[in-house]
Amino acid sequence: MKKPQTPAGNGFSYSRETFEHLVDTALAHAKKIGATDAGAEASEGCGLSVSVRKGELENVERNRDKSLGVTVYIGHRRGNASTSDFSEPAILQTVQAAYDIARFTAEDPVAGLPDEADIATEQPDLDLFHPWAITSEQAADLARACEAAALKTSRRITNSEGAGVSAQQSHFFSAHTHGFRGGYASSRHSLSVAPIASLPGKGADMQRDAWYSSMRCADELASPEAVGRYAAQRALSRLKSRKIATTQCPVLFESPLAAGLLGSFVQAVSGGALYRKSTFLVDSLGKRIFPKHIDVREDPFVRRGKGSSAFDEEGVRTRARTVVDAGRVEGYFLTSYSARKLGMKTTGHAGGSHNLSLTSRLTQAGDDLDAMLQKLGTGLFVTELMGQGVNYVTGDYSRGASGFWVENGQIAYPVEEITIAGNLKDMFKAIEAVGADTYTYGSKTVGSVLIGRMKVAGS
Repeated sequence: MKKPQTPAGNGFSYSRETFEHLVDTALAHAKKIGATDAGAEASEGCGLSVSVRKGELENVERNRDKSLGVTVYIGHRRGNASTSDFSEPAILQTVQAAYDIARFTAEDPVAGLPDEADIATEQPDLDLFHPWAITSEQAADLARACEAAALKTSRRITNSEGAGVSAQQSHFFSAHTHGFRGGYASSRHSLSVAPIASLPGKGADMQRDAWYSSMRCADELASPEAVGRYAAQRALSRLKSRKIATTQCPVLFESPLAAGLLGSFVQAVSGGALYRKSTFLVDSLGKRIFPKHIDVREDPFVRRGKGSSAFDEEGVRTRARTVVDAGRVEGYFLTSYSARKLGMKTTGHAGGSHNLSLTSRLTQAGDDLDAMLQKLGTGLFVTELMGQGVNYVTGDYSRGASGFWVENGQIAYPVEEITIAGNLKDMFKAIEAVGADTYTYGSKTVGSVLIGRMKVAGS
């Protein structure tokens, strides 16, 4: 396996070689005191966060943390302990603590390290590490520029909840006694602003919205001016919002919100929910739960991708795959533990999914947001969701929402203080179109999603 070196002069306090020594010390001591198997991970993270409001500096925060986590197995009994003290006595004490926990833990016949055949042996460079050498003064200037652009957009942008810049980076090394050794450095940077729009007059309408840009590499962030102007336009568009009468109608989810629908699918077909039978999609493998035009694909090897990794948190190799093919579920999201509980094989998803995309075979290149509003016709375009009203056991879905009422494919007026409701199983089957206006939210990429009919509770 190629050993990536942590670049020098990157702001980290510990080298890759130091982490290897810490982990090897922990594993050797675990075996010495009688552990059947063991795993350990050393990690470090550091960064800078700066916020401003109305041009004035509000917060400057520097963070630096480190950890060594140790997992010990005595047969099928598992113990875990961690420390932020990297001295040798502290490491030995942490291993002993994990061992003692395992001694008094009930035996679980499926507990254990992943099978050796599933361990990742290759570690390609996915270009995930781009440290941002930015000072607090430079970060504050960027945040001010972002907020200023929002305030200059219109005289109706009268206030701000502030703007912020964050530069974060981390690295880790992990290994276990089934032969896995690996780790890498990564970074994530962001720029955000939350302007407030209002109409003149005492007690007049006031609306807030926000926007941000987040990337592995700071050079790929949207400009502060672009982020500020777009956030302001979103806030302005919400002025004079009104309620609507309770109805049933088509609903178009804006692309960042549509990523949440994809996230709901992932949660419903993940191992923990499946073996506990606490999901509305239990035993869904091989069954069609989306229309035939819908596909979901996963690619862990996207360069600079936010969900990219050649292995999961257990050291199991990841792979590109089709999760949903023509509406039919082709794969679950399983760890070694949940796979054994289900009598299946791990899919390499300890720690979550890897760069998912939901697409429709009906989508045309010109299916931008305007085209999707035309497909919506008359109905609700949702741009914000509130609350956590999703029951994954039944699939029942009920969320507070705001957005726009659309008539004949044109936005008529903004709406607020409404609730949209349905059942995820029905909602998935009722997806009529997916836009070409794709947006990557975290590790999920989706265009706007049109659902044929939902309940909308208003006044």
